[in-house]
Amino acid sequence: MISKNLIFLFVILILYSCDKFTSSSKNKNLKGLDTVVDFTSVDFSPSFKVCDSIINKTKKSDCFRNTIHQKIGEELQKHSLTATGSIDETVFVNLLINSKGEIILEETLLSKNIQVQVPKLDSILNVCIKKIPVIYPAIKRGIPVTTKYSLPIRIQLKE
Repeated sequence: MISKNLIFLFVILILYSCDKFTSSSKNKNLKGLDTVVDFTSVDFSPSFKVCDSIINKTKKSDCFRNTIHQKIGEELQKHSLTATGSIDETVFVNLLINSKGEIILEETLLSKNIQVQVPKLDSILNVCIKKIPVIYPAIKRGIPVTTKYSLPIRIQLKE
């Protein structure tokens, strides 16, 4: 009878102590995790090779925007755009830069006037964007991520 009580006490002691060992050792090794992630911003904007040496986040972002405007402008100048009347408007081009650095024309916001006078502008912009050199993707927490950009492009055509 003493042996049964002793075995019963020993089993309860083991079960109780196992629970203490597992929960306390896990709690000691757990560190506070940062579970709040702001998906509306990135740590580093996409960049071209020209902008890669810039350290300041704002200046690097400005360099990217200026370079992409310059590249699209150079490509647009290679195409002959004709219009029935004069145009001086801003077109918004929505771009998607994926985590591999590929640029995809997502949408072009054209006014009715431009759609009527320069109907091929959308396809010309698509060709121009495909000719943009390699882009390094945006970085969030050390991982390349997809970003969206809305670029304003001013279209000026005279009769």
